[in-house]
Amino acid sequence: MAAWSISAWAAATFAVLAVSAVVTWWSVAYAHRRNLIDHPGQRRSHVVPTPRGGGIGIVAATVFGNAIVFLSLGEGYERLNVLALTGAMLAVAAVGWVDDHRGLSARVRLAVHCLAALLLIGVGPLMLGAASGVANAGIFGLALLVSMAAFGVVWSINLHNFMDGIDGLLAMQAMYVFCVLAALCIQADRLTEAGRIALCAAATLGFVPFNFPRARVFMGDVGSGALGLLIAVVIGWQIATLPIAMASGLIAASAFLVDATATLVSRILRGRRWYSAHREHLYQWLARSGRSHAQVVALYAGWNLLMVTPVLWWINRVPGAAVVPQPAQDFFVKSGTQALLAVYALAVLVWILGKRYCLKHAPRRARGLRAQ
Repeated sequence: MAAWSISAWAAATFAVLAVSAVVTWWSVAYAHRRNLIDHPGQRRSHVVPTPRGGGIGIVAATVFGNAIVFLSLGEGYERLNVLALTGAMLAVAAVGWVDDHRGLSARVRLAVHCLAALLLIGVGPLMLGAASGVANAGIFGLALLVSMAAFGVVWSINLHNFMDGIDGLLAMQAMYVFCVLAALCIQADRLTEAGRIALCAAATLGFVPFNFPRARVFMGDVGSGALGLLIAVVIGWQIATLPIAMASGLIAASAFLVDATATLVSRILRGRRWYSAHREHLYQWLARSGRSHAQVVALYAGWNLLMVTPVLWWINRVPGAAVVPQPAQDFFVKSGTQALLAVYALAVLVWILGKRYCLKHAPRRARGLRAQ
């Protein structure tokens, strides 16, 4: 991809932002016209009927941004990467759009998510193409890496859908992940990667005023699934972008990854129907314990700013720190793997303590939902 000037990236970013805002604004009127309204209920965290499907603005803006990038590329493999990303995202958004309108079976949605993941990895391969050592991994090693990457994409799509339950939480978390990884790319003098991540951030930012601090429209499955896929792809880009510490993206996404995964594991261990709808994520318990949606978003932002940001600065403070060293012990330090394990261990502890606090302070009726 030919190097763009800062002004060119700024113009593209502003255009993507504008498309996102305009399409999101249109989606509000469309949702009212089609009666796509989420009404308050036992398993919902809002108290006012609210339109859904506003995430179509994020999807449209991302496709527009991909088109700009595609047209700037010459003939070759990079164009195929852009087409693979666009096709995978449209597939995930399409099943989300149908599900927002009339419901769709979990099996169909999961099948499409798996196909989208394979499209990213097999055609791009966006997640593995530049990763160090893939070429020499052997058949078994390559199969393992592909399986892990596919699982990561599918889980990211679904966990971000699970975490989209209160005003602004998913959009603000996505903005943080995009912005911090773009900043790391700039620090590493990888301006092309930084520019493409900035386009994802702009597509999300155009939606934010419609969803936070008080939601005029919800993202819906069309947006949450597509945004989960984008976050997985951006983390994949970052992992393959040296000299940034390889664990940086996973650390940046720790708040959502731990909340969603710990909740799922907890439900499985307690013999609950882990695949059914519930309100057991930490953010949902915090909301039921009397905190406003804005306060819950602030708590997650506090984790990002007070814990995640300093760790990311620390592991990336030395230029070239992430270049794969020998022996393996040094790799765990310089790739950020030790920091990743420490952050996740602390996040799990915070999740456990937070749930215990909420169980003590939530109203009796809300505590009763835990058994469902």
